[in-house]
Amino acid sequence: MAYKAVAEVAAEEIAATGVPMEEAGRIHLGLRQVITDCGGTGPEAWDAISKRILSPTLPFPLHQMLYYGCYRDFGSNPPPAWIPDKENAASTNIGQVLQKHGSELLGVRYKDPISSFTDFQAFSVENPETYWKMVFKEMDISFPVPPSCILQSHDSYPGGQWLPGACLNSASLCLSLNNKRGLNDVAIIWRDEGCDALPVNTMTFKELRTKVWLIANALDTLGLPKESGVAIDMPMNVTSVLIYLAIVLAGYVVVSIADSFAPKEITTRLTIANAKAIFTQDWIIRGVKQLPLYSKVVEAHAPLAIVVPARDYTTVKGLRADDISWHDFLKRVDHTIDIPYPAVVKPFETFTNILFSSGTTGEPKAIPWTHATPLKASADAWAHMDIHKGDVVAWPTNLGWMMGPWLVYASLINGASMALYNGIPLGSGFAKFVQDAKVTMLGVVPSIVRAWKSTNCTAGLDWSTIRCFSSTGEASSVDDYLWLMGRAHYKPVIEYCGGTEIGGGFVSGSLLQPQALAAFSTPAMGCKLFILDSNGNPLPENSTGIGELALDPTMFGASTTLLNADHYDVYFKGMPMYNGKLLRRHGDEFERTAGGYYRAHGRADDTMNLGGIKVSSVEIERICNTVNEAILETAAIGVPPLAGGPEQLVVAVVFRDPNTMEDDLEKLRLAFNSALQKKLNPLFKVSSIVPVPSLPRTASNKVMRRILRQKFVNGPRL
Repeated sequence: MAYKAVAEVAAEEIAATGVPMEEAGRIHLGLRQVITDCGGTGPEAWDAISKRILSPTLPFPLHQMLYYGCYRDFGSNPPPAWIPDKENAASTNIGQVLQKHGSELLGVRYKDPISSFTDFQAFSVENPETYWKMVFKEMDISFPVPPSCILQSHDSYPGGQWLPGACLNSASLCLSLNNKRGLNDVAIIWRDEGCDALPVNTMTFKELRTKVWLIANALDTLGLPKESGVAIDMPMNVTSVLIYLAIVLAGYVVVSIADSFAPKEITTRLTIANAKAIFTQDWIIRGVKQLPLYSKVVEAHAPLAIVVPARDYTTVKGLRADDISWHDFLKRVDHTIDIPYPAVVKPFETFTNILFSSGTTGEPKAIPWTHATPLKASADAWAHMDIHKGDVVAWPTNLGWMMGPWLVYASLINGASMALYNGIPLGSGFAKFVQDAKVTMLGVVPSIVRAWKSTNCTAGLDWSTIRCFSSTGEASSVDDYLWLMGRAHYKPVIEYCGGTEIGGGFVSGSLLQPQALAAFSTPAMGCKLFILDSNGNPLPENSTGIGELALDPTMFGASTTLLNADHYDVYFKGMPMYNGKLLRRHGDEFERTAGGYYRAHGRADDTMNLGGIKVSSVEIERICNTVNEAILETAAIGVPPLAGGPEQLVVAVVFRDPNTMEDDLEKLRLAFNSALQKKLNPLFKVSSIVPVPSLPRTASNKVMRRILRQKFVNGPRL
């Protein structure tokens, strides 16, 4: 859709978006004043419009009209949807560091936190010893046994060995008292689904410590050797977080299993990690539904199970002979209430958690987290999302994939409160929880935002406490995230991309840089990115281009081993050298734009060859998703014809109304072709459209295009 320049928008056109005529007149007058003050185009005009004109109560088509009108002639570069101001930038964690030490660290290059952020990011890569010492001091991280240095070269680690000789217990960092937290500060805020009218529940750090100590003592009664694997297959609620911390505090290893997995997938993960026990729930309560969980664990032939009731007031029944109810488990040590549990301090490289890659093909990779990984996660949150004492952090997730443990450490190590909603996060119940818990940093995945936008479930709610959003998991949509920003008076979205094996992100956004929608503004602190050309060689630094992403191997917190695969073969074998370092494979397709932003284009193997032109699925999907309002989401797949020949473009479409007629599909196919040929390449053509009720996704919410490709190769298409 073509939008007029802002200066050409009339009051009647504002009213046509759904605004009453009298109010449209007032908005039009305000708009004229913005044009007088800031001009009618570009970032300054949009910044003023987003702050002075737009509000969550105004129709979203008006937001779109003014956003696209401001950037009508901006070109192909991602335009900034949010711009930092000097006062707020200076108050961020990194802003405060730069104000104190900027001149000392950067010399004459230092000007102010905003102007000098890019130089500081480069400094974090070039001077890891200085940077990480400073971060640990700022975050109040202390080591029971300090390291001999921050980083040393080591033949077994292409990126070097971090913190040699250090000993630590990362769970104890979440429980210790320091200048970031006191006993009466709130550690966790939560609400159960269906209790929307009730006040939120809270747990102080004093209560958190007492409960974690009790569970740790009970764990020791099981007689398991230290460093044994203890699985968690539960929703991410208060109890599962307490269990997680207790397992790590007591010197065992969490085996993370998503509560959505089928028995076969549970068995695979328990077997790979050699788990000796498992914590689970009898049921998962979702609305009026009661979904079985313990029975799936039994079917998976799990080891000793400790079974938590989904409802506190119920008794767990029908257990296997050796399994233990949660009540009986805790009763074993009720005499230890309020007695501190001494954290089991271990060498830095000791495993704390076994997580798994998505496992869309073959056996999932078992990725160990060590005591280093929580420091990477919490340092990312400190640097990029600016998490600190007084914040309330919510991110709908599960302990079965990396953002669950990430949320625990990112919140608690930084002295913030963690907000947990025990229910489905797709509707008004979760949206009201965000309001009532006074969330300041809301993490999302694009499919959740898409669901909120399609139902407008945030209407009438106050999200004004939000300072920023963060997004991960899959490529995001410009319109969906413009809508999201508008729900909180245009607070920024910090895009965040990494991986389980990274322990956090390698590319992100920053509150010290302009943020564009569906784009990343910077490599993560301490990380350096390379985009490989078609010959597998790194493009020149800071040049534009698209290709497979590679990482500098000197990256704090990244994995150094796998349980069930050769780490070197997976991440380093066949990769190019750069300045004497063997680069690390990641597998995503990335683009660096002329404006210095980064865009993700999905997995490198989620690309197709259309008429000899290589293109990513995400590029096509971004365009198709905006063609018709009836579309909820799409997946673009390159499918070889049965008789052989070049790949054909097939688009799977999830419609808001599943009763779309076949003749509508042909019209949509032609509309897709028109949009793709105009915006991407005149040679691209959609061969067929396949309506699907939903897209297959991994536990970490990534679209499994391989599953669709296998289905479309042999199945019917429309």
